[in-house]
Amino acid sequence: MKINTVRQNNIEIAVISTSEIVIKDVQSALDFIATVAYETGCHRIILNKSAICEDFFHLSTKLAGEILQKFINYHVKVAIVGDFSVYSSKSLKDFIYESNKGKDIFFLTDEKQAIEKLSLV
Repeated sequence: MKINTVRQNNIEIAVISTSEIVIKDVQSALDFIATVAYETGCHRIILNKSAICEDFFHLSTKLAGEILQKFINYHVKVAIVGDFSVYSSKSLKDFIYESNKGKDIFFLTDEKQAIEKLSLV
């Protein structure tokens, strides 16, 4: 896992690059949050959806809710970047839509959009 940081609007954002799945369950999400905070001090993270296990995107597993609650609990904003059109689930589309209306969790198509969203105060 490679971590770069970008600064926009005086806000540091960690951009994660990895070819492996780093979030598989709640514990791996907690480890991920701790690692990024320790290595960068950032509380805003951009992560590609390919770094998250596929079960996350099947809401019936409840994994997305459990994992994203940890990000909220630890005051970490996250933008998950990728192509979400591959999912046909209406409940997932609704979940993404509602998340994107908030201030903490975003599902976006590219890193540029993610930096814009996460750099808002």
